[in-house]
Amino acid sequence: MTLEDLYRLLRAGHVQAQGIVDTIGVPVVVLDEALCVVNTNPAFLETFRVNRDDIIGQNFLHLGNGQWNSPELAELLRRVIPRSTAVVDYEVVHDFPHIGTRTMLVSARRLVHPDNNSTLVLVAIDDVTDQRSRQTRQDILASEIRHRFKNFLSLVSSLARQSPADGVTAAEYRDTLLGRIDALAEAELSVFDEDKGDLPALLGRLTTPYEGRVSLEACPPLQLAPRQAASLSMILHELATNATKYGALSVKGGRVLIRAHVSGGESPELHLEWHEHDGPRMDAPAHPGFGSRLIQMIASQQLGGHADLRFEPKGLAAEVVFPLAAG
Repeated sequence: MTLEDLYRLLRAGHVQAQGIVDTIGVPVVVLDEALCVVNTNPAFLETFRVNRDDIIGQNFLHLGNGQWNSPELAELLRRVIPRSTAVVDYEVVHDFPHIGTRTMLVSARRLVHPDNNSTLVLVAIDDVTDQRSRQTRQDILASEIRHRFKNFLSLVSSLARQSPADGVTAAEYRDTLLGRIDALAEAELSVFDEDKGDLPALLGRLTTPYEGRVSLEACPPLQLAPRQAASLSMILHELATNATKYGALSVKGGRVLIRAHVSGGESPELHLEWHEHDGPRMDAPAHPGFGSRLIQMIASQQLGGHADLRFEPKGLAAEVVFPLAAG
């Protein structure tokens, strides 16, 4: 029921309409020409947690701690009295007694009493706090999704352009690119999954496919921020892919040991170590490959840290360090 509906009811039958107004869930208050309260409905009393006897005869602008005492609202209400104008959805944001900070939309309409032609002001108040909060969250989420989708497409495009194509077959190029895109998609989805931030679980998922050849020696019970977990997942995918193609996991008997610890101090950092053993001899390449550059880019730009890759005779040794507070 709108304020216009209430106006027509009160014009048609004052006594009958009063009972209808009392059943309406929206707070309603009736003011006289001096803006003093002459009547209200139970919804107003319940919403603002006041007693009827305490507000009848009181100036509307002085109720509570002056939550309605806005010069602009007062001027709008006074304009309603002499002529058939209306106030529609005037917004009041205030820390109301007993109920906290709320956003209220105030609408008002002039009402001429059918018996004595006296002028009253019918005021309806709609609490839209939760509605505004939901809309704000939806707007933020939509912006986040658009931003991340744009970034995702940019990363896919970059992966496609920079993945080496020389010296590999079309099938090898396809499989490498699709593997990276799958890892990127999984990492992006993990941003919205709080469970993916558990560091032991994240590393445990990495070790599962390799049937004991990848071992987790030490790991603190740490909960990473979703974006940190997503970025670290991408780095681990690149390390595991490289080990499977060229490193310890490419030969029988090769293995990988992973250790993680947190450094102390006022700005704690996570240190993740990756050590390959019993794999083919690995010499440092003349020029870093795309996988190595991708790892270092993610570590610096997305995690705010750094990655150190060392090609040792026994296999690749990598350490990724980033501040935990950054997440």
